[in-house]
Amino acid sequence: MRAAIEVADIFRAAGPAYRAAHAGHLSLAQLKVMSAIEHCRTAALGGHVEACEDCGQWRIAYNSCRNRHCPKCQGAAARTWLAEREADLLPVGYFHVVFTLPAEVAAIASHNKALVYDLLFKAASETMLTIAADPKHLGARIGITAVLHTCGSAMTHHPHVHMIVPGGGISLNGSRWVSSRPAFLLPVRVLGKLFRRLFLTRLLALHDAGRLAFFGSMAHLAERRAFLHRLSPVRKKRWVVYAKPPFAGPQAVLAYLSRYTHRVAISNRRLMAFNESGVTFRYKDYRRDGADRQQVMTLGPDEFIRRFLLHVLPRGFHRIRHYGLLAGSARKASLALARELLDVAAPPDDSIPGKPDDFRPPCPCCGGRMIVIETFGRWRQPRGPPYPAAANRGAPL
Repeated sequence: MRAAIEVADIFRAAGPAYRAAHAGHLSLAQLKVMSAIEHCRTAALGGHVEACEDCGQWRIAYNSCRNRHCPKCQGAAARTWLAEREADLLPVGYFHVVFTLPAEVAAIASHNKALVYDLLFKAASETMLTIAADPKHLGARIGITAVLHTCGSAMTHHPHVHMIVPGGGISLNGSRWVSSRPAFLLPVRVLGKLFRRLFLTRLLALHDAGRLAFFGSMAHLAERRAFLHRLSPVRKKRWVVYAKPPFAGPQAVLAYLSRYTHRVAISNRRLMAFNESGVTFRYKDYRRDGADRQQVMTLGPDEFIRRFLLHVLPRGFHRIRHYGLLAGSARKASLALARELLDVAAPPDDSIPGKPDDFRPPCPCCGGRMIVIETFGRWRQPRGPPYPAAANRGAPL
């Protein structure tokens, strides 16, 4: 069912004026995101007509843009990704760990997204793998699924990485499974200190290599002395690494991932109104507790679009990454060894051919199956009824 208000509605109404006002200041990636969202599931992308094999009920379905920033296109992508990840789950407790950049560094990241976001991933994952391998702590090789989020609930710039980590790992000599304590994985203060050191050391190396860029009010940070002065306060403050209580079983992990892996800056369901007053939406104020946490905010259309576009990722940037036991080509072998050490059976092999899945959607009228009876290209409209009677029986046109 279509939401009463969508991000696409705001972009269509206020987008042309915003593009004109900020001509030359929007990246190609941002312009492509705006265009994709505006045209998603409209005649601009073409589509098809599908009809029920039983009752003949028909409907038009326009194509999706499939852009990873589009609020309407992430549900299917998330479901596909989750189906692939379900086989990776082990019968152990899972922890949720969050690494957050301080506000002073987040501002630098906004000018250098690809480099700083990549550094955030690398510093956070190396921190987890290093401390977990230390015999004083877990003494094991762990697996990590990491997801980058760049926004807070009010669409402000707030880069942080969510990690899902099994409660244990394979011993360093590969002979046994090392379990963590039921409600404790790794010490967050130790993680925070190493994360701060790794990140700042490498951030300074990027600056010294001339790879960081600064504009506008931050242009002076191109000078090393000003850059060091900017980083001076964050060298002394505690960097936040937050470990949440473990999940209640693998299914809870999947439920969490389904909400977080493909999240965009704001979902359509959080939008409440769009009128002459601006865009009104719901958000969570995490400084409050209880019922007061749910708040309402109204932004002018230009500010709403600006905040949304803050979170457009660089082209080709991977916001979901896997490390340790779950990394790349070693994942299958590592998981097989983990299951052997845990003495649990491997999941069934889905590659064995069986009865093919029926992906045809159900008919909203009688529950039968809908089949495609006509396709049409971009900026075209379907031929429309009456359709041949044979189409209603599933025969080709």
